[in-house]
Amino acid sequence: MRWITVIGFIAAACTTFAFLPQVIKVYKTRNTKDISLLMYIIFVAGVFLWFGYGILIGDYPISIANGITFILALIILITKFRYG
Repeated sequence: MRWITVIGFIAAACTTFAFLPQVIKVYKTRNTKDISLLMYIIFVAGVFLWFGYGILIGDYPISIANGITFILALIILITKFRYG
């Protein structure tokens, strides 16, 4: 594996798993009052497009990170719709 790919995977892990504490907090409290609905709608759409882009160009760090981030952000968005 090339060092550039390793850097990509490390960066992807950092930005992806930064969402985990928010997902856990939202899941436990069901409180999404202070989370912007429009921001999360735009963000989820953008992350989904990055995921597709990563797949189309065959870039694993981009596709894997954005696939996981999409799922985590979607959990927050769904919770916002249900409880927010």
